[in-house]
Amino acid sequence: MSSHASINQIRNFCIIAHIDHGKSTLADRLIEICGGLSEREMQNQVLDSLDLERERGITIKAQSVYLEYELDEVKYQINLIDTPGHVDFAYEVSRSLAACDGAILLVDASQGVEAQTLSTCYNAIDQGLTIFPVLNKIDLKQSDPERVKQEIEEIIGIEASEAPAISAKDGLGVKDLLEKIIREIPAPEGSIAEPLQALIIDSWFDQYLGIVSLVRVVNGEINLGDKIKFSSNNNVHLVEKLGVFTPKRLEKTKLVAGEVGFICAGVRSIKGAPVGDTIVLPDQENSLPGFKPIKPQVFAALYPLDSGEFESFRESLEKLSLNDAALQFEPEQSQALGSGFRCGFLGTLHMEIIIERLQREHGIELLATAPTVVYEILLKNNDVIEIENPSKYPDPSSIEEVREPIALATILVPEEYVGNVISLCSERRGSQKSLRYVGGQIELVYEMPMNEIVLDFFDKLKSTSKGYASLDYDFVRFDQSDITLIDILLNGEKVDALNFMVHRSKADYKGRELTKALREVIPRQMYDVAIQAAIGNKIISRETVKAYRKDVTAKLYGGDVTRKKKLLEKQKAGKKKMRQIGKIDVPQEAFLSVLKVSK
Repeated sequence: MSSHASINQIRNFCIIAHIDHGKSTLADRLIEICGGLSEREMQNQVLDSLDLERERGITIKAQSVYLEYELDEVKYQINLIDTPGHVDFAYEVSRSLAACDGAILLVDASQGVEAQTLSTCYNAIDQGLTIFPVLNKIDLKQSDPERVKQEIEEIIGIEASEAPAISAKDGLGVKDLLEKIIREIPAPEGSIAEPLQALIIDSWFDQYLGIVSLVRVVNGEINLGDKIKFSSNNNVHLVEKLGVFTPKRLEKTKLVAGEVGFICAGVRSIKGAPVGDTIVLPDQENSLPGFKPIKPQVFAALYPLDSGEFESFRESLEKLSLNDAALQFEPEQSQALGSGFRCGFLGTLHMEIIIERLQREHGIELLATAPTVVYEILLKNNDVIEIENPSKYPDPSSIEEVREPIALATILVPEEYVGNVISLCSERRGSQKSLRYVGGQIELVYEMPMNEIVLDFFDKLKSTSKGYASLDYDFVRFDQSDITLIDILLNGEKVDALNFMVHRSKADYKGRELTKALREVIPRQMYDVAIQAAIGNKIISRETVKAYRKDVTAKLYGGDVTRKKKLLEKQKAGKKKMRQIGKIDVPQEAFLSVLKVSK
């Protein structure tokens, strides 16, 4: 490896693409061409380091890789920053873009432009990045490069007539693309002579090194053994290790302006190196504009199945939140489930991934309540409060109005599925804002309640359009709405963890569905269990789990009816007494059925 390229020979870029358009595969080919790994070490999707990423075929975490390539007898240093493509990981993407000077817009030549690519692309344009389109999967029979070029120009508005056509899988055209990157993406701005400024793009916890931060050095240089200061908390630390990923960890003695690499500075506190923070010299105050803090859109309570694991659960969440700035959490107590955390996520896929990472990487078995969004409530005394937890819903008599979050959703769908998508949006209380033909697709713009989108709209949209539709959405405002709280009662007692908020037009249906679902999963007791759904004091549906019943009259002979009656009455009284003192164990499946019904 060379020592340090001059700033003019550094290229920092990322690949913008929708899920499955071949981003991680292209990264593999680039690593191969630049000799980042030997053939023996290569595996598919090198940069997808989490098992989950490979299994689901999606990129969740942003990663960076340092490559070297010689062109016209000049050695260039290329930093590729890999980014996720799913709508729930948009925050990871914005962090990656901040470290880049250019971006490749990778579009599947058989699929065309998708909504998520659109929003990331606009994000990159806003940050002033140089963008050029590339068509992938050109080897497929169904690829249609001319149509896709037209779509790129019509939908995104960037010149695509000379877009390179490649096949990342076969390596076709990738070498030419690499040379185009070097020629077209600008070198970083910045100077080694200026005082140190470095932006933290990502941080994660390493068992042996403590906190490792991925940084883009904007100005100046960081040397091994330097003292550095984190602007957000003014803590000063000594640089113990620094280097780059090739994608293996390669230690160096310094990182200079324009480079992207990792540093370990003996930070032990989880909050010590927040993402978006600036690293400066101890006597400097010149911090960079960071990232705007992200607001979670979906909330759910997570409880460890073993209450003894509460503290290790807290530690695991702290470690994950260091690596995933979009995850927020606070402790919560539930009568039914004990101690847990109310967590904020960017969407339900983000929630699933976090739960799965907690189970796999930290070995914690969890129970999750139904996801909800934040509602704004105007009280009669003119106070406005935000509620994301149904158990904190105020007394209905004190409420003036409830406002729900509204999102602006952009959907791109092929013409033949547009009818299905429009009826799905209407079913989800959406109001159409625009419809326009772009290339071979239709762009629909809808205003829709956030809680209708975040639960499972994405899955339903994919199934109604055979996987072709794509979605992007942004919160716009709170609107007054007829939202009500449904309480679930078991034998007259409220179970706080089963409550959920719903639009009144769907309350009866959801209440009926949930009581039916609970009847299937709550085990039979020695007494009847009444499952009721209620709005305030009004019961809207009821199901009963029938008791086990011993045949107490079996031992009688003959036909003395009064004896029979006496035994049956005695059994009835016993069951009544049991019902008063018996505690119903609510199994995990009961909470899962709330998840299904709330969808």
